[in-house]
Amino acid sequence: MRDAKAPLRASMNPPLPRYQAVLQAALQRVKQAARLAAERSVDSLGLAALSATSIRMRDDLLSAQFELNKRLAAFTQTFNDTLERRALPAPATAAHGGPTTRGTGITPWESLSLVDDQEMNAQVLADRFALGVQHDAEWELRELDAYMGSVLRLATPERERNPLRPEVVGFALVAGAEAVSEREEIRKLLAQEIGRALTSLMRTAYADVLGDLRAAGVQPLSLALRNTAWSRSTASGFMGTPTGTDGETLGLPTSSGSGTLGPPETQRGHGGGSMHGGGGYGGATGSGSHAGPPSSGSGRSSLGGPSGFAGAHGPRGATFGEVDPQLMTLIRRLAFLGNVEAGASSGGSGADAFPATAGASGASGLHTLPAGIPLPNLIVQHREELRQATTGALDHMVIDVVGSLFDQILSDPKVPPQMARQIARLQLPVLRVALGDVTFFSSRRHPVRRFVNRIASLACAFDDLSEGPGKQFLEQVKALVQEIVTGDFDQMQVYEAKLGELEVFIADQAHAEAQQEHGDATALLEKKETELLQQQRYMQQLQAALAAVEMQDFLRDFISQVWSQAIVQAQRHDASGTLAARLRKAGRDLVMSVQPKGTPTERKAFLVQLPQLMKDLNEGLAMIGWAETAKKAFFAQLLPAHAESLKGKAPMRQLDYNLLVKQLDSILGAPLPKPGELPPAGVLPVLDQVVPDLGFTAEEARQVGLVAENAVDWNGQVDIDLTAEPEVTEVDINIDGLPPPEPTEPTRGASLADHVQIGFAYQMHIEGRWQKVRLSYVSPGRAFFVFTRGRKHQQTVSLTHRMLVRLCETGRMRAFENAYLLERATARARRQLAELGAGRNTRH
Repeated sequence: MRDAKAPLRASMNPPLPRYQAVLQAALQRVKQAARLAAERSVDSLGLAALSATSIRMRDDLLSAQFELNKRLAAFTQTFNDTLERRALPAPATAAHGGPTTRGTGITPWESLSLVDDQEMNAQVLADRFALGVQHDAEWELRELDAYMGSVLRLATPERERNPLRPEVVGFALVAGAEAVSEREEIRKLLAQEIGRALTSLMRTAYADVLGDLRAAGVQPLSLALRNTAWSRSTASGFMGTPTGTDGETLGLPTSSGSGTLGPPETQRGHGGGSMHGGGGYGGATGSGSHAGPPSSGSGRSSLGGPSGFAGAHGPRGATFGEVDPQLMTLIRRLAFLGNVEAGASSGGSGADAFPATAGASGASGLHTLPAGIPLPNLIVQHREELRQATTGALDHMVIDVVGSLFDQILSDPKVPPQMARQIARLQLPVLRVALGDVTFFSSRRHPVRRFVNRIASLACAFDDLSEGPGKQFLEQVKALVQEIVTGDFDQMQVYEAKLGELEVFIADQAHAEAQQEHGDATALLEKKETELLQQQRYMQQLQAALAAVEMQDFLRDFISQVWSQAIVQAQRHDASGTLAARLRKAGRDLVMSVQPKGTPTERKAFLVQLPQLMKDLNEGLAMIGWAETAKKAFFAQLLPAHAESLKGKAPMRQLDYNLLVKQLDSILGAPLPKPGELPPAGVLPVLDQVVPDLGFTAEEARQVGLVAENAVDWNGQVDIDLTAEPEVTEVDINIDGLPPPEPTEPTRGASLADHVQIGFAYQMHIEGRWQKVRLSYVSPGRAFFVFTRGRKHQQTVSLTHRMLVRLCETGRMRAFENAYLLERATARARRQLAELGAGRNTRH
């Protein structure tokens, strides 16, 4: 039994449990909707003030508009913090990898004791908001309850356990309104106005969350009753040899049409060393024999259910559909024959009873075959037995299709032989899944397909599986496959659990490799990413604040997107703050320079200040390395604006002028966000940098292996990769009644940049030739990507997100595999069938 407790470590890039990643993405949708609702409310409050029926109401509306516009960032931050605090599981529970057992609840009405009026008002406002959302998005909420129940691993969909239910959002809304103003009437007015706007957006937000959950492969909980757990004796009885009323072995057809199919000792009798012991395939412990299942009096075993058994590992979960019990017994025996070394490796009694050379029907232990010997296709070898055990024509077709698929899988040239042996051990479990769940052929998010594809793709990334990290990965896969084959492989949760273990192992292995081999490089990249996040957050603050200032659009975009970078750089490089203060003042003077000047005095003052303004602008743009083409385009818009301001139009009133200056000083004088105030990584979208220079020195760039954009000949022709295979497009098997196929994941093109995964192999055209690289590290905010290449002496290749996208867009980077393993096998099987059909037509 492997120890499931991993040592606690300080992680630079810690792998989050799957449910936390899903919840974070869902919460981000709600946060975006709340931000948009608040921005819309700024405008709607002003319109409402125009139609107010009383002076007091108009003053309140205008005050609410002013406060919300001024403290929009405070509202957003408070809303986000409150939403995460109420929605996310407790840290102590999350640290153990499971969802919280307590509800993310709001105190129900019947539990309220002595509370003040403010808490009661907050509860009323939250419930009122929740009622509106429930009425508008009733069906979306019902569906979301089922998905969230699956994410939180609940038994049934529970509305009160849904972390995104409207009550939670309502409380976050009220908390955000309280952060905007200290006046109670303004808070209530803001909660009502933003609540109306947010209610109209929640239906779309919930629909987007549902789409994200489906894309992530989350399966909703069904309303069907879950099967209860059997007793241990019943499960153990089924794990033994099925017996009839007389206690003799249940006969199943073999390749010769007679006799029984089972281990040698089962055919000899009921000796002590049977598959019921430690070498058995049922996961039961102990070394002696045990009682078989209760006899049914009809010559058949008491299987207790149509689709397998309930193992000794706990309650049954969702199965992959129903399979005839006789066929299920045959599949388990064949799976045992192909996995006979499992008992020997564990030292159980089955090691002596089962030689590793051959089983009863001539099947060898798949991962004991010498190198160079073709792996046997157990489905093809025992095709007749499998077909005789079932009577359905569709089942016969599925058996033939899965057998053909494994012919292609076991001969795939890109899968290392060591990993092909492990995949071969999954032949019968995959057949069981395909027989009970035909969506296996059409859903690329199917957990079984994902598990097989993932272990094959990860194995392709290692240059050597006989030592180092490659050997560790192979041992982990062996253990996972062993647990599947000897366990409840008709249970969906088994594959989901093993897939989760595999992902955690790869993340831990990549983290350990990054710390050991590239610790300094990853630390430097994380520091640079923190600076980028700080710069991006400051840019967003300026965008939100300048939205209420009347000015030309090109100036608003320039100050928020470009000049903000100059201010941040000046703040970092000048500890005294003198340079940053001068650049902040230059931003204000730039906006005031395009205001109309109606008097000679104003025009003279402008001409006196213009040289210093241009000097400051050029100095700031040179500091961030802004491109000359972009600089010329900006000044081409600025000069006509200056000329227009000198034409003698009506000038601004002195009061308006002073108010605008004060407003700009307040906006541009706001302090930069501190690193501790930055949102979690991944909340902000990756910034497509206007400036390619990210502040790396020559030594830092060499240390991390950073590939600069000017080091690539973007106009040059890319050499043809002779090892590349044609792209696979048709990868689904057409069976009547299947849902439409899902879109394939990209293997090349710009969209590949958003689908790269840690541990996968890619082909990258650098230094004038194609090279195989492996993605070993991704920064928390996906701003930097670290690849490694080489077998013995690994070299580091670091890319920014912008560089990664450009390489993918120009065809200089693509996936090492033209499709996943099962998709490649399906495509080859289709081509083989087409060629056979064409040859048959030619003969006729």
